[in-house]
Amino acid sequence: MSKHSSLKAQGSAQGKRSVMKRFERVKALKDRGQWKEGQSPTGLPKTKSTD
Repeated sequence: MSKHSSLKAQGSAQGKRSVMKRFERVKALKDRGQWKEGQSPTGLPKTKSTD
């Protein structure tokens, strides 16, 4: 018996991620000039993706 098409795994590149990882947020802040060297990487402000 085969799986119904709605239950099959979709491709991993299906949708856009809505959450950035910490290193991506730091990079985005550096690109915008909002990152100060020596700043703690915890408690970062919310950052919108530019992609």
